[in-house]
Amino acid sequence: MSGRLLSLITAIVLFAPLATAETLKINKVEGEKEELIFSLLKLALEKVDPKVQIEQLDEVIPEGRWASGVEDGSLDLLWAGSSKDLDERMLPVRIPLLKGLLGHRVFLIRREDQPKYDAVSNLDDLKSLHAGMGSLWGSTRVLEAAGLPVVKAVKYPSLFYMLDGGRFDYFPRAVHEPWAEIASHPTLNLKVEEKLLLIYPYAMYLYVRKDNRALHHKLNQGLELAIADGSFDLLFFNNTLIKDALNRTNLANRLILRIPNPEMHPDTPVHRPELWLNVNKL
Repeated sequence: MSGRLLSLITAIVLFAPLATAETLKINKVEGEKEELIFSLLKLALEKVDPKVQIEQLDEVIPEGRWASGVEDGSLDLLWAGSSKDLDERMLPVRIPLLKGLLGHRVFLIRREDQPKYDAVSNLDDLKSLHAGMGSLWGSTRVLEAAGLPVVKAVKYPSLFYMLDGGRFDYFPRAVHEPWAEIASHPTLNLKVEEKLLLIYPYAMYLYVRKDNRALHHKLNQGLELAIADGSFDLLFFNNTLIKDALNRTNLANRLILRIPNPEMHPDTPVHRPELWLNVNKL
């Protein structure tokens, strides 16, 4: 190589503008569950593009505006429980971020009501009681499709006071959710029901704008790599929120009631057991 050519290559390397690292805008992260998903997102990106920067918004966008935020570009991605609306409007990364934990439900109940649930031995028995759920939640439609009576509320915080006040009998919560919720409502007469576990297929996914196939590919590839090398499960099962929830909920010794999810998309990866929680192996 001539000295002149070497000098030219050196000049290009030294003086060419540096590539700008990609920045992804996400909703503000608040709470242990959101922090866990944020950690899984960072893990996936580290596998494929560690230079990506993640920028949180200064304020939390309400749930009803998440999809429009991705569509108008104020957000690059969101994570949420799978639904027909999101599956039609967005491009989902079909790897369950919480290993299907959203479809493993224990109940918040009033403290004096445990005998009601001790008497439940099948799904028909549970149909004599009323659940409380958010009116816009995908899980609400799953319970209704199974014939379980549901009392609905628009605002999530209202459900705790409605339960305490006797407006319905139980509030189904994903197994990682009720402990912090009880702690944050110390004046309410609530506890975690001790016997039952309601299970249905339900996934939380990352969603991107429908035309953003490059980001979709990057996220999917990063999550697949993390699953394949074991780092996904290592992060998930060693997370304090998950460890505490699995220990306190005692899933292996609960009576399991299973219901289908008629809204489950046909592309849901139910054929891949490594993506889902198996309560028989805890």
